[in-house]
Amino acid sequence: MNSNTKLKFRNELKFFINYHQYFLIRQRLRHLIETDRHVGPSGEYHIRSLYFDDIQNTALHEKLGGVRDRAKYRIRIYNMEDSIIHLEKKIKRQDYIAKVKEPLTKPMYERIMEGDYEVLNVPGKPLLLDMYDQAMHRLLRPKVIVDYVREPYVCDNGNVRITFDKELRTGLHATDMFNKDLETVRALDNDFMIFEVKYDDYIPEYVRAAVQNEGLVRQSASKYVICRKFLKENSWEDF
Repeated sequence: MNSNTKLKFRNELKFFINYHQYFLIRQRLRHLIETDRHVGPSGEYHIRSLYFDDIQNTALHEKLGGVRDRAKYRIRIYNMEDSIIHLEKKIKRQDYIAKVKEPLTKPMYERIMEGDYEVLNVPGKPLLLDMYDQAMHRLLRPKVIVDYVREPYVCDNGNVRITFDKELRTGLHATDMFNKDLETVRALDNDFMIFEVKYDDYIPEYVRAAVQNEGLVRQSASKYVICRKFLKENSWEDF
């Protein structure tokens, strides 16, 4: 079974916005669509992702080079809890994105962090086997922790998901997601956040009207690339 079986590709639009734009857009949206059911009382949740890349930093350089068909691997947790740990592969084909994921246990995560990738060699788990192959043959390894607070909204009409990702931070050279003493640093200017709109085939007109704002320009806003910029290990790494 191929890990790309039954992939559901979606449209993804990304923008850098300031707080003024955020307040305007959010004010319009809150009367039109629902808050994601997974949020806490604050209407937000915390996301921490550990991104992987291979010996040649393929994911980084393909993104910077504008390669339109590419993939990234990451492990993701929510609100610093270990009850849900997902291994994810984000796949981009032209202007469309898809995501496949597989749950990990905390012991599996710990073995991966110890460099024991045999824990991924699980028959019948195509994503685990895919990452195992990348770890064995392309030396896929943990690279950077990406942290942010997400305020999400959903609309069943068009299967639209709209998110405001705030306080983007990086763990610099640290890679242990569960380290309580991990010091993170701001990776984006305090006045900016990343605004994302994901949808299947169409955006309802009333949602489209709500998110349109003067000066909103689509960007290539990769959180992974932004956070890797803090990790230039060689003087020639001018990205």
